Amino acid sequence: MNPSPHPPAPGPNPGEPEPPRDAATACVEQLRAALADHDIKLPSLTVDAPTYASTTPYAHPLVSLGNCRLDVARRLIEVLRAAGPGGRTGER
Repeated sequence: MNPSPHPPAPGPNPGEPEPPRDAATACVEQLRAALADHDIKLPSLTVDAPTYASTTPYAHPLVSLGNCRLDVARRLIEVLRAAGPGGRTGER
């Protein structure tokens, strides 16, 4: 298994990784906030319940982006294209 190219999210104690369930919940909130910065709302955005509840060792909850209207999908396309491949728009 290849290690993740991203460092683990910080945990409650410095140097400890954030527990996967906490990381998933935080990720959903951060994504919701980042989308809101661009007037995008994914109403079904949530942590995937079955993977969140999994007791399998090394299980990592998934983020469910859910469904959205066509105008919301088009706005998301617009924002992603403005950011460019692998880039950022510099907006905040």
